[in-house]
Amino acid sequence: MNDPQKLWQPSQQAIERAQITEFARWIVRRLKLDVSSYPEFYRWTVENPEEFWNSIWEWCGVIASRKGATVLVDGDKMPGAKWFPEARLNFAENLLRRGDRGDALMFWDETGFRRRVSYAELYSDVSRAAQALKALGLRAGDRVAAFIPNMPETVVFALAAISQGIVWSSCSPDFGTDGVLDRFGQIEPKVLFCADGYLYNGQRHDSLARVREIAAQLPSVRKVVVAPHLEERPDVSDIPNAVLLEEWLRRFTPGDIDYAQMPFDHPLYILFTSGTTGKPKCIVHGAGGSLLSGLKMYKLQFDVRPGDRFFYYTTCNWVMWNLLFAGLSAEASLMLYDGSPFVRGARVLFDFAADERFTHFGTSAKFIDAIAKRGLSPRETHDLSSVRMIISTGSPLVPESYDYVYAHVKQDVCLSSISGGTDIMAAFADANPILPVYRGELQCRSLGLAVEVFDEEGQPVVGKKGELVCSKPFPSMPLGFWNDRHQEKYHSAYFDRFPNVWCHGDWVELTERGTMVVYGRSDATLNPGGVRIGTAELYRQVEKIDEVEEAVAIGQLWPPDKPSDTRVLLFVKLREGRTLDAALEERIRNGIRDNATPRHVPAKIIQVADIPRTKNNKVVEIAVRAAVHGMPVGNTDALANPEALELFRDLPELQA
Repeated sequence: MNDPQKLWQPSQQAIERAQITEFARWIVRRLKLDVSSYPEFYRWTVENPEEFWNSIWEWCGVIASRKGATVLVDGDKMPGAKWFPEARLNFAENLLRRGDRGDALMFWDETGFRRRVSYAELYSDVSRAAQALKALGLRAGDRVAAFIPNMPETVVFALAAISQGIVWSSCSPDFGTDGVLDRFGQIEPKVLFCADGYLYNGQRHDSLARVREIAAQLPSVRKVVVAPHLEERPDVSDIPNAVLLEEWLRRFTPGDIDYAQMPFDHPLYILFTSGTTGKPKCIVHGAGGSLLSGLKMYKLQFDVRPGDRFFYYTTCNWVMWNLLFAGLSAEASLMLYDGSPFVRGARVLFDFAADERFTHFGTSAKFIDAIAKRGLSPRETHDLSSVRMIISTGSPLVPESYDYVYAHVKQDVCLSSISGGTDIMAAFADANPILPVYRGELQCRSLGLAVEVFDEEGQPVVGKKGELVCSKPFPSMPLGFWNDRHQEKYHSAYFDRFPNVWCHGDWVELTERGTMVVYGRSDATLNPGGVRIGTAELYRQVEKIDEVEEAVAIGQLWPPDKPSDTRVLLFVKLREGRTLDAALEERIRNGIRDNATPRHVPAKIIQVADIPRTKNNKVVEIAVRAAVHGMPVGNTDALANPEALELFRDLPELQA
């Protein structure tokens, strides 16, 4: 690919003061390494995993009752490698290391500021909640679940559970009953945390009716703890075993937390896949791996320092909540927001950023595209001088979004599109405060992760498209899937394609510069005439068209009666009042042909009123493909707008 434009370069002063520079120099001095550039240092981190991750432990000051002498056992096995097998630690203890009156949490919703919680107050609240969990008889390895907004109480509940070795799982309160039961029903939680409701797009939504239904169908639940949010004292009298938060904590006084010291690979979280192609898989993440990975991400990749004000727009259903939560380990102040990002004319998040002096602003590629199409120019309306890094994930950030951010959001900022996710509690392609930002490219491979691109034969390639893989073990690999005793599902999900190598399922390119370009999910890759095309390649061209609000591309088996090939279908949702006429269709085709290749040009372009998305705002290409082919789509409760799927069934335009 042609060399793209360099949009940002860190100053020499910024490079000198970055923690990644400090860390690298510390290692070079300590181990007497001959390393003088970032590519050389990255290579050292993946070729010497024991020294690297041991150095992360030491330099970041991991709190543990025991570390042990062994860093890695069976490091040639994936899965099967064991990290720090003798260690005993507690994840929550590492997040609550700072006990002063500095801000731990700052909470806003659609109405603006709600409240501030200091580190000292957070510690006191967690100590009381931990005592209450112990009084219920919960022990290490038990599970608790939260059906709850992104609010301070959620952080308290999670820390209290984790402090006792109890496994945490959560989902957002916009889920229907079936979607919650599909998730929590598999893991049998003993406590259900919730709020009485939530606010979204100016509307108050009651949660208690669904909580009643959920609790009735989770026989494992001993107690339902309700945090007031919409009402000061909601009525929970008709929910079995329910109690308001203040009543649950009433008989406990703040004190020292008795942290359970657990093995490095003790379960910490259970996260869920989207569940649009079947029942959601339950991904189990370990405490030690999540801690080390989070410390590395925050301190080195994001350059977060104590007192920095870190924001990520997320719900409790997305892995980004867990990663936001981990910011406490870097002694940051977490900026929590719950509600729609589009209230106040889509300015509410920038109001929050300016008023609270964010240092890091995290969001999704979809949000950046949406505010660009609304014509917002935050750099003209808000003081964003404190923001050092803008982080984007959820889908690839298209080149035009890079242009928009630097022209209309902030010029001097490290814009980092990152990619990894729920599977690894980390990023494979990561942010980096000491490297430049190139238009349309992810800055670098993440330190300590042996990220490569494989061709169809499993050979590493550079400058060509292929499968994103990780060829060596890393600490934040999942422990496995819940109730997958022989790890058959876990193995088939990541290791069947290339034995002893993690295959992530992304279609990507590694450039000569060490940057990455993500073209989309491999399982959604189009394959007309046997040529693989990433869907993101189409979206980059289509979303340049002003009339197009959103698009989804799939491959249709063709011909339908005796399919021997696939043809590319492109569905477009247009801005209000616009229609797909012949002239607009021709502009779309020409844009794709001129800026991609003739093979990218879809066989059919069809206007639809809506496009189905997950609750994390990801377009569900696989579900659309199933609907087009008349196949069932399971667990539609995972979708934000499941009714949109019906728009793709039995379309007469697809019969010829």
